[in-house]
Parts: sequence; C-alpha cells; structure tokens
Amino acid sequence: MQPSAILESALYVTDLDAAEAFYSEVLGLERIAKAEGRHVFFRCGHGVLLLFNAEATKHPPAPGARLPVPPHGTAGEGHLCFSATAEEIDRWKAHLEAKGVAIEADFEWPPKPGQAKGGRSIYLRDPSGNSLEFAEPKIWGF
Repeated sequence: MQPSAILESALYVTDLDAAEAFYSEVLGLERIAKAEGRHVFFRCGHGVLLLFNAEATKHPPAPGARLPVPPHGTAGEGHLCFSATAEEIDRWKAHLEAKGVAIEADFEWPPKPGQAKGGRSIYLRDPSGNSLEFAEPKIWGF
C-alpha cells in the first residue's frame, strides 16, 4: 500500500486573522471553513490547507465531541511549497512584491539526472513566519 496523494497540509499560526487575510487576499485562496480562535481552512487545487492556532490544537476535544480529533500541533515555523510553472513563478514574484511581500530567495535548483536544467523556486514568509515556496515540480523530477 502507498498513499496516492496528500489531501491536506497544516501550518500553525500565531495570529489567525492575519493569516486569513494573507492567504485569502495575497495568495487568493478560497476559505472553506473557520472556527474562531482555532482554525481557518482553504482550498488549494485538489487539496486543503489547514491553518491552526497552535495553542488551540494542544487540547483534547471535550468528552462526547462530535469530531474527536486528537491533539496535534507543533512549535516554530513550518514550510509549505506551492507548485507553479516558470511563468507562474514570474507572475507570483511580481504579485507578491506589489503586495509588499519580501522574496527571501529566488534560485535555480541543480538539474536532476537526465534534466538539462533544474527547476526554479522562490521563498517568502507568511505573517507567522512560516516559510512558503513556489517551485516548479521538476525540482523533484515531476
């Protein structure tokens, strides 16, 4: 057995309102769920991006809760990479800079065996300090 895809990815944030504004207004993701003070979820392609208030996810659900999701979470900044073509990366870089978002790095990865050229990545930070990347799938040989 092998999983066929990643359905959801989670990042932990320190300010849900700032995170919601960034991911909806800057990245243009569609919000699909929100629980005030706990989480906000966004659709991203065929997957879902979960943004959690890290402190709120440390506590187990109340006995008899409708959704008995166990405690989870992490401390510190995480990382998430969005898939993008070379042309989309150019457009994302211009869009992000126009929104006042600093690009931390912009570079070409070394080519994989059999590739003439490696893929490109750009890196930035969300309001909670999470590392976000836009990269060509060929950095992984896709």
